[in-house]
Amino acid sequence: MSGPFLLGLSLSGRRVVAVGGGPVTARRVADLLAEGAVVEVVAPQLCPALAALLSHDTTLSWTPRRYAGAPHLDGAFLVHTATGDAEVDRQVAADAEARHTFCVSAGDGAAGSAQVPARAAVPTPAGEVRVAVHAGGDPRRAASIRTDLAGHLTGGVVDLRARRPHGGWVALVGAGPGDEQLLTRRATTLLAAADVVVADRLVPQAVLARLPEAVRVVDVGKQPHHHPVPQQEINRILVEEALRGHGVVRLKGGDPYVLGRGGEERAACETAGVAVEVVPGITSAVSVPAAAGIPVTHRGLARGFTVVTGHEELPGLPTGTDHTLVVLMGVAGLRETAARLVAAGRPAGCPVGIVERGWTTEQRVTLGTLADIADRAEQVGVTSPAVVVVGDVVTLAHGWADQVGGAEASDAAALDERAGGPLDAPTAARLARLAAHAVA
Repeated sequence: MSGPFLLGLSLSGRRVVAVGGGPVTARRVADLLAEGAVVEVVAPQLCPALAALLSHDTTLSWTPRRYAGAPHLDGAFLVHTATGDAEVDRQVAADAEARHTFCVSAGDGAAGSAQVPARAAVPTPAGEVRVAVHAGGDPRRAASIRTDLAGHLTGGVVDLRARRPHGGWVALVGAGPGDEQLLTRRATTLLAAADVVVADRLVPQAVLARLPEAVRVVDVGKQPHHHPVPQQEINRILVEEALRGHGVVRLKGGDPYVLGRGGEERAACETAGVAVEVVPGITSAVSVPAAAGIPVTHRGLARGFTVVTGHEELPGLPTGTDHTLVVLMGVAGLRETAARLVAAGRPAGCPVGIVERGWTTEQRVTLGTLADIADRAEQVGVTSPAVVVVGDVVTLAHGWADQVGGAEASDAAALDERAGGPLDAPTAARLARLAAHAVA
């Protein structure tokens, strides 16, 4: 049997009907909206991801009812059906065929008149290159080859061999700080082989959007003060899916072993006799400060650093400003943390930087000192996810001289006033080091 004829569709301004309100539809609708399509979803209910798209995209509309026949497809340029009910999906495909309208049936690719290939967009110096792969109706193989081709375009080696499934397994994969290009090659290989992806809310969404529709994505994301899926339940999901013979990727923001409970998940898998692999990721504790120009160590400013979570009591830490403190999940308790550090011996004039949504297009940096950082954060409305950095290295941040540092280094009296008194010896020494760095 010959394969489908591959071509590119221009959907800008054209009507597309998506039948079904689940996660598969959500992923496809996000793609369609990105291409400029005007999309109507027909479904009695919407999953959270679709509801979120509906709330902020005016080119998306919702008809809150079950599919009731061909009139729903009036004027459609393309139809996508993913109801989870095979009979309904077949009816949608038949109605679209009768109207000479292409239809993608997510549950059974052969039932529709169109199929969506595994796709990737690869940025290159000469512009974006798009890769599309169809592998004879095998979406897993197509996704794997797609991933290899995208890797080849960025300097890798293409492997066109079909992947053959083995027994169930779990991989605890670090997704890095937010930019999908910072995933490791091993991470992309495992994602291409996965049946189930159990994902946190901070993983790159573009990675999830490119997964084959046959891959089930389980959202276990946590937000401040709201953990809808407890850790024990996450452990259970990983073990049960693997025991069913599935390949499971636990995709976690940053690194699985840096304040990410990866050790607990590994122990749960090993106790159940499930094969488990840990794939390191670039931890946000180091990479997010770097995105703002802040190294956690720097010759002449800091020789060591400590990473803590803002959810716990701060342990005994070096009080010198030449020891960098990185606080993860520390926005809610920022004022209390700053006060504790000053009470423990850090000078009130110690530099502080907050990097929100590091390595994304929405990255924002707020700079200050222990004396005023909480006020500055409240003024601009700092929210999580964010990384808080405390120490002299913050003075190397992009924009420090304009926001804070210039006034601090040139006007010691201003620092005296902020700190509530004359400069102490450590702070004076710090200013001397900063001045020496500025001259150098």
